[in-house]
Amino acid sequence: MEKIKIGIAGYGNLGKGVELAVRQNKDMELVGVFTRRDPESVTLATPGVKAYRLDEAKSMKEQIDVMIICGGSATDLPEQTPELAQYFNVIDSFDTHAKIPQHFAAVDAVCKKSGHLGLISVGWDPGLFSLNRIYAEAILPSGKTYTFWGKGVSQGHSDAIRRIAGVKKGIQYTVPVEEAMEQVRSGAQPELTTRQKHTRECYVVAEEGADRKQIEESIKTMKNYFDEYDTTVNFITEEEFDAVHNKMPHGGFVMRSGMTGEGEKTHQMIEYSLKLESNPEFTSSVLVAYARALKRMKEDGMTGCKTVFDVAPSYLSIMTPEEQRAHLL
Repeated sequence: MEKIKIGIAGYGNLGKGVELAVRQNKDMELVGVFTRRDPESVTLATPGVKAYRLDEAKSMKEQIDVMIICGGSATDLPEQTPELAQYFNVIDSFDTHAKIPQHFAAVDAVCKKSGHLGLISVGWDPGLFSLNRIYAEAILPSGKTYTFWGKGVSQGHSDAIRRIAGVKKGIQYTVPVEEAMEQVRSGAQPELTTRQKHTRECYVVAEEGADRKQIEESIKTMKNYFDEYDTTVNFITEEEFDAVHNKMPHGGFVMRSGMTGEGEKTHQMIEYSLKLESNPEFTSSVLVAYARALKRMKEDGMTGCKTVFDVAPSYLSIMTPEEQRAHLL
């Protein structure tokens, strides 16, 4: 079996998760990790694989089938994904929903020029939840779709907090409003505002002498992240942060409440949920499965930018089509 050669750009929580996920897939091998840190300071979990400076990546473009880009959505991916798409087939987990069309256009333009293939916004939301929304709305055209996240740590929102001046450490929990979920399950099909569906809980360790009021204001008014939610900002000690907020659980629900039959009087409910002990490890596993699909799609001659909507499920599995039909269909 010729293995799919994987590169990882970025070695934070997500990058480390991707490395471990690659090791679980026997048709893949890790070629290298590319980081903005000093490569000598990075210890990888895979024997024989080296870390390199991020700017060295393009010199290894012939050795890598898919570059999995593991930066943050706030500032890293809008620059890194188009940049690396000049040299590689790329995949990322860009999760700023409001800016996906803009990010898609930027990556698509580069990929079409370079002849490469890109997959953006791959994870569980956007990603798996996106698929469930499109399936549910196609199957139940008369109805309403609801997405609830949490309770859990949002990597993108936590990363956005940490980039605020004066923040030493920060983490954000998204919390679904239980009363709203029960309304949906009842078949009521309520009109829910963003604020009615979720609250956001932030825990921050401030730098010594930092203006806490300014930090809180910056968090609560941050567009596309916190401005449309009831947000609580809690300042805590570094000791409490390390002891209590050292894991990254998450999860959520996609619900479609629809009506079928004569006069649309029959209520049908689709509900899909995830309960994750580690958000980055699960997101990494999704990225790695889609890296397999990306390689196969490129072999079929595809170029430009794609999303999970464009990927046939059969491309994701290590099984042959015959095995899929025999065991999964």
